[in-house]
Amino acid sequence: MQKVRESTQDPTKKYHMFIANKPVSGNRKYLDVTNKYTGEVAAKVQLATHKDIDEAINAAVKATPAMAAMASYERKAVLEKVVAELRRRSEEIAHTLTLESGKPIKDSKGEVARSIDTFQAAAEESVRIYGEHMPLDISARNKGLQGIVRKFPIGPVSMVSPWNFPLNLVAHKVAPAIAVGCPFVLKPSSRTPLSALILGEILQGCDLPEGAFSILPVSREDADMFTTDERFKLLTFTGSGVAGWGMKARAGKKKVVMELGGNAPCIVEDLVPDLDYTVQRLINGGFYQGGQSCIHMQRLYVHERLYNEVKDAFLAAVKKLKMGNPFEEDTYLGPMISESAAKGIEDWVKEAVEKGGKLLTGGSCKGAFMEPTVLEDVPMEANARKEEIFGPVVLLYKYKNFKEAVEECNNTHYGLQSGVFTSDLNKAFYAFEHMEAGGVILNDSPSLRVDSQPYGGLKDSGIQREGVKYAMEDMLEIKVLVMRNVGVL
Repeated sequence: MQKVRESTQDPTKKYHMFIANKPVSGNRKYLDVTNKYTGEVAAKVQLATHKDIDEAINAAVKATPAMAAMASYERKAVLEKVVAELRRRSEEIAHTLTLESGKPIKDSKGEVARSIDTFQAAAEESVRIYGEHMPLDISARNKGLQGIVRKFPIGPVSMVSPWNFPLNLVAHKVAPAIAVGCPFVLKPSSRTPLSALILGEILQGCDLPEGAFSILPVSREDADMFTTDERFKLLTFTGSGVAGWGMKARAGKKKVVMELGGNAPCIVEDLVPDLDYTVQRLINGGFYQGGQSCIHMQRLYVHERLYNEVKDAFLAAVKKLKMGNPFEEDTYLGPMISESAAKGIEDWVKEAVEKGGKLLTGGSCKGAFMEPTVLEDVPMEANARKEEIFGPVVLLYKYKNFKEAVEECNNTHYGLQSGVFTSDLNKAFYAFEHMEAGGVILNDSPSLRVDSQPYGGLKDSGIQREGVKYAMEDMLEIKVLVMRNVGVL
């Protein structure tokens, strides 16, 4: 077993926030960022004041014309430089991610790789912002009319990112903004701000107009400026539904993009291509990153003819998962983001059992560690069934009829992603057409996400879509030039 060094961080190191592309110095309050495995303070991060936020927004407004005027190749060059720097600093950033979030080092390396994909996709899309020519002579009264449609940057963007993917979910906001030419002010999670500030260091070395970006860890008291300030033209937020819908209500006239929570189901109608692969993907869906993902596979529905076979293999695989030091390469489950998070999950598991569910394995927490847990036949009234558990817990159910299984998948107020294992093309398309989710994953768990796909949910899981090309659409405004008798001599 290879053991990787736990941290290169100096506990006294102080990270600076960025205002108008520059690191900020001066006397300010500092936020302690802890090593989630040891609980010790790993670094200190400056907290922005109300005045800092106001200065950052003003800088973004001032930078709007210069950002919009950047040529496609210039925006592409910035994004490609970020890609190069992420590759160069990948080991350092992966260790920082594990330090601040507690996720296993192999998952952190995967997140850095995904962030590289995200910025690379943005670089490619930055030179593909197309418009169209429109014939407008649709009737005799419109003879001689034609139009040109173009897309223009919306202006300053407010960004609020969560703690579970501290780099890649930041990348999904920052990369599209640079690709279209929008200045932005980012608020990273106060639990995991370090990797976002490292990204600020990288952006500082890029050829961007002054004021193009600011990255500001803020106190809870000042965070609402990111929601309510009307100088922002767009708010893009990833996080819980309670926070997200409240922010939308306070956002005023600005456009809002929200990627919120989930309660992702998965149907196993067939073993595709076989039992081992199916179970491997189900394990990934249920326990990758300790289930701390909006598309964590929370509910698993298995056809009755396969139920005992899948159940036994799934439980055997769960019991082999290693929980421990996230800096060790063979660790599958690190600590949860906090002890209180682990305790909350344990309480929901106990409640599910009290209400009639059967505990098959796991069920207990110790400190910030929560055992990988499988429950059977948890009733609808239990929180673990009706809400987002956000932890390493999977609920197992048996079904007879595929249509009824799809209906049961839809029996939730969430709708982010669903998974279906089937070799029947008709059933695959039935699921695609009838599942109430923003994404249907065929022959894999609902936890699969490719960073270029449209990503987002229905119902309480959010509005609009992330995924580089689709996020860019929300950061652009359409204008039409209507012309009469142009080209007529």
